[in-house]
Amino acid sequence: MSLPLAPLFERSMVARLGGAIAAIALLAVVGMSVSSMVALSTRGSGEAINLAGSLRMQSWHLAGLHLSRGSRDAAAHAGEVARAVAAFESTLASPPILDMLPGGRDAQLEISYRRVADTWRRSMRPLFLSAAGPADAAAQAALLDRVTRFVTDINLLVKQLEQATEAKILVMQMVLGVALVITVLVVLLTIHLIHHGLVRPLQGLLAGAARMGQGDLAVRTAYTGEDELGRLGQAFNLMAADLQKLYQNLEDRVAQKTEELTRSNRSLELLYHSIARLHGAPPGRDTYLAVLRDIEQVLGMGHGIVCLGEPGGRHGQAIASTMSSGDVNPCDKADCVWCHGTRTPRVSIMNGGCQLLTFPLSDAERQYGVLIVDAPDGMHPEAWQVQLLEALSRHIGVAIGAERRIEQSRRLGLLEERAVIARELHDSLAQSLAYMRIQVSRLQAVIGRPEKQAEVEEMLRELREGMSGAYRQLRELLSTFRLKMEGEDLRSALAQTVEEFAERGGLAIDLAVDLGPCALSPNEEIHVLHVIREALSNVLNHAHAHHARVTLACAGTDTLEAAVEDDGVGIVKSADVHHYGMTIMEERARSLQGAVRYEPRAGGGTRVILSFIPHSRRPIPLLRKAAP
Repeated sequence: MSLPLAPLFERSMVARLGGAIAAIALLAVVGMSVSSMVALSTRGSGEAINLAGSLRMQSWHLAGLHLSRGSRDAAAHAGEVARAVAAFESTLASPPILDMLPGGRDAQLEISYRRVADTWRRSMRPLFLSAAGPADAAAQAALLDRVTRFVTDINLLVKQLEQATEAKILVMQMVLGVALVITVLVVLLTIHLIHHGLVRPLQGLLAGAARMGQGDLAVRTAYTGEDELGRLGQAFNLMAADLQKLYQNLEDRVAQKTEELTRSNRSLELLYHSIARLHGAPPGRDTYLAVLRDIEQVLGMGHGIVCLGEPGGRHGQAIASTMSSGDVNPCDKADCVWCHGTRTPRVSIMNGGCQLLTFPLSDAERQYGVLIVDAPDGMHPEAWQVQLLEALSRHIGVAIGAERRIEQSRRLGLLEERAVIARELHDSLAQSLAYMRIQVSRLQAVIGRPEKQAEVEEMLRELREGMSGAYRQLRELLSTFRLKMEGEDLRSALAQTVEEFAERGGLAIDLAVDLGPCALSPNEEIHVLHVIREALSNVLNHAHAHHARVTLACAGTDTLEAAVEDDGVGIVKSADVHHYGMTIMEERARSLQGAVRYEPRAGGGTRVILSFIPHSRRPIPLLRKAAP
């Protein structure tokens, strides 16, 4: 059996508030429902009034047509009258007007509509459709009088349509007004209920909570009724009593946790600053000394040493140490076992009772040395201290390995750059100088002989051309060696190159770049840029072209094609030994594991195509099992 409503409302604030809200919601739903019904009933009223009003204009229009009968073409006039009559009947029987009729035969609006419809059907429609118009002034006056009376009936119909619409709106206003008054009364009662049954008790509970927050755990609330807030007040008093009992032990626990958090914070700060020092700049003695001093201060450890040496070797080097003169240095031992014999963290006892913690300095590839930390007498390192020292030793090893790999990469890059310069000089300038040396030897053999004067002049001309070619090649090599990728990517570098050669040669050069999925490495971008520059240089020096085009696109999904085409004289085979552009382009293509093709362009000219598969699109080779 459910509880009666009165005890339920007395024991539950939620029920009281829910009833008030439900009453407000019910009144709102009733008001909105009535308003919606009235609004739906008045839909189309404006259109119906407009259509009914248009019947007056149509009546006068038909009267004017009837009066003008005989002065116009009979057939055209009859058609126009028929269309006007059809329009009037369509308007009179339109759905908006019919929907406004109440349906009862005794209703005034229904009677007015039937009067207009009957008058139209019995007298006005036959009159307008009659073949002959009014013959004299009296007949015309009679016609106008009949039309006037008919329009008066239409005016009455329009008036009653307006009154019907206004009556519906008045009903909606009355319903909404009553609902509004009742809703205001219910809202006022609800506000009173909320203030006395909810707000005041909550204010008391909030005041007690504020005093409890200020440390007064003896506070109690007086509101302990049977409803939800009363039970909440009882729970508040019980909670305050329990907190008062627990607060005695809370301060000790807070102090303990504070100490642990402080230690963790200092450890994280040590790890953060050490990582920032090791990876922010190339590590050196000052960096290692700063890390060792932080270890001493934060962890409370003794002196520290960073000792480096080759694994398996017999000698090591203490590159950083916080030891002072006179301290026993374990790295001074001849066998240097402290630098090479430790691959896992360990604790060792030296002569004199000194306790040393040793951690390997290594990365994923190799070990570079050890980190040695002296533990003070009587100190037993905790687990968190050992873990922190292990993390620091790993980061020191990673920093050392990264710096060595960067240095090795710099050396390899320098050697590769020197090899490129040597190859470029050998393939261009050295060949030209060798050719001129041969010409000088020939010139020495024939100089001073009058019968060889023509040959001497020819050799001198060739030497001048060779020197000019060598000087040009030297300038091109200097431009090549000074070339930098100043833009953000290859596209911007190609745009600068195209602009440079267009200004130098005075010709129009188009550029189209669409790499798509073919991502290039920096080395591949440099080679592609050099090949395109060499091809454009050939266009300027040999093609006699007026227009050129540079395209760089991904053919299919794997192969990248760089093409330079012009509308010049085309490919001309020559034995001229002073130009090595094709050889240089082919060598760069081979370094990219690709090829260079020279094709005649449709319509005249030359098309140079570099095609290769970028390293990012090459398939990963499968590992083969070794033969047994």
